[in-house]
Amino acid sequence: MKRLILLRHGQSIWNLENRFTGWHDVDLSDKGREEATEAGRLMDSAGLAPDAVYTSVLTRAIRTGFMSLDVLGRLWIPMIKDWRLNERHYGALTGLDKAETAAEYGDEQVHVWRRSFATPPPALDDGDQRHPRHDPRYAGLDPALLPATESLKDTLARVLPYWESDIAPALTRYPTLLIAAHGNSLRALVKHLEGLSDEAITGVEIATGDPLVYELDDRLAVSAKYSLRDGR
Repeated sequence: MKRLILLRHGQSIWNLENRFTGWHDVDLSDKGREEATEAGRLMDSAGLAPDAVYTSVLTRAIRTGFMSLDVLGRLWIPMIKDWRLNERHYGALTGLDKAETAAEYGDEQVHVWRRSFATPPPALDDGDQRHPRHDPRYAGLDPALLPATESLKDTLARVLPYWESDIAPALTRYPTLLIAAHGNSLRALVKHLEGLSDEAITGVEIATGDPLVYELDDRLAVSAKYSLRDGR
């Protein structure tokens, strides 16, 4: 049996401020740091000892993985960072207050941008400083790969190939694997693992700092799933 632990980062500063974050790099809030530490305690209590951790290149996910592993005394395990595990890119909504955006565009339109499977928010212009082509961490990538906005469908289109090429094969070397990432990149993985429809995944929520454990057979089919925080 193999175990895959999906861990959404703890509350970030922009989560606290109710802003659209996406690829913008913000750190954890005080509550988020507590959630990251508690995630480590939950894994420890469950007897889970990750053999490696995969994370995005964004601070809030990296710090969550690091702090949870610190509790477990496993800072020495491999940590692999990759942009394809980044949060969904929120395009021109990046940095905007969610309530103010709803007041301007209407609740229904904002709900479509946030929760639909295939409809992305308005895109950023290439010259906008919020565009990832201006961020040095992506300087080595083909600019054509860098999104100006994304839907969940677009996020799945970059996460799934990375799962197939890197993470799934790694489960042969690392039988207990932790992925510390983001709500939407993890929802993309959940859609794949559980075989959920485009409609069903729109109703799935992943709580911050709550390790979600999948037990997988040798074919990586799901045999069990449970949350460490509430046991479901």
